[in-house]
Amino acid sequence: MVRATRSTEPESPDFIKKWVTWGASPRACQNLVLGAKSAAILDGRNEVQQADVIEVAHPVLGHRILPNFAAEAERVTTQKIVDDLLEHVG
Repeated sequence: MVRATRSTEPESPDFIKKWVTWGASPRACQNLVLGAKSAAILDGRNEVQQADVIEVAHPVLGHRILPNFAAEAERVTTQKIVDDLLEHVG
């Protein structure tokens, strides 16, 4: 999922290539895992579920994605980009 935020990756969805200048770094992947583990523990579980990853995706990825001029011109927010990414990988 994190790798798909990078517009230079061949497997990135078209909307990423259209709207993103700079995607999330490998550190985002580490924080996504840590955040999902924390969400699971706070929910009383010892294992991570897809819902935990979805729960932390916006806080982890939102500030690590740099939209390009096309996204700004179309008023596409990082929240919309992360929403579309979650739907794409979902």
